[in-house]
Amino acid sequence: MPQSITPQELESLRRAGKQLELIDVRTPAEFRELHVNFARNVPLDRLDPKAIQAERNGNADQHLYVVCRSGSRGKQACEKLLAAGLVNVVNVEGGTLGCEAAGLPVVRGKKAISLERQVRIAAGFLVLVGAVLAITVHPYFAGLSAFVGAGLMFAGITDTCGMAMILARMPWNQVSGNSSASGAACRVGAFLFAAAVLAPASTFAVEHTKDSLATVQLGVAEQKAVLVDVREKEEWEDGHLRDARLLPLSALEQGVRKEDLARVLPKDKVIYLHCAAGGRCVQAAAILKKQGYDVRPLKPGFDALLDAGFPSAKR
Repeated sequence: MPQSITPQELESLRRAGKQLELIDVRTPAEFRELHVNFARNVPLDRLDPKAIQAERNGNADQHLYVVCRSGSRGKQACEKLLAAGLVNVVNVEGGTLGCEAAGLPVVRGKKAISLERQVRIAAGFLVLVGAVLAITVHPYFAGLSAFVGAGLMFAGITDTCGMAMILARMPWNQVSGNSSASGAACRVGAFLFAAAVLAPASTFAVEHTKDSLATVQLGVAEQKAVLVDVREKEEWEDGHLRDARLLPLSALEQGVRKEDLARVLPKDKVIYLHCAAGGRCVQAAAILKKQGYDVRPLKPGFDALLDAGFPSAKR
């Protein structure tokens, strides 16, 4: 089991003047969008433990910190490095989002769609295509939806996603250099991806709120805002924020009567939504926005909010 460190602890070490070696295992496009300023990019699909070990020659006793978006890919990278014989490998809990929330210096660049979102978009698109073709062409096409579902279940059990590894190698997830051919490939790949996969997501014209976490906490404390957790009940029972209310995305997708919704969500207050990693709350926001709510999804997930000082409910 890899060692772990919170973003707050990492920031304390930085402020104390410690020499920190941090690798970011997200795709180059994700890294370009946002990264800790002293991190270097080593994508998970290209991670070579031997090369890392050679680069660390003479520094093997120092900790090697690994970060991703929210912690999952970082854990996989740590396990890979530890299996190859490296020691003192530490995963940064909460990932880059948690680091940003904890106040570590970050560098911002061109916007990119996170790999986790790409997986959800691609999987949803394939399931939809399989279902439509099964109805309109031949029932055998239902096998496509079943195959994707089985793949997602396998990814959940093993914490390894083959689709993510494939998408990570796509042209739009790379940062092209000066080569015009490479740039053209990226543009063509991005166009095809947007046309074929991102079209279903265009209905969600909702973005993460730009309100600071301090603003969120103040609004909730002054009862001018409500904090809503759109994860599932099982996730809620494993742990949730003290001031949050539960309203699962699955319930919203199935349809909640306006009267029942009004009992949970007051229309005269700001509604801040959160989930595990920032994806589901955007989908929930799109649904609630149509109901006339002032809804603002939070980009930091549950763990990142805990790291940022939001109190956890006592069990």
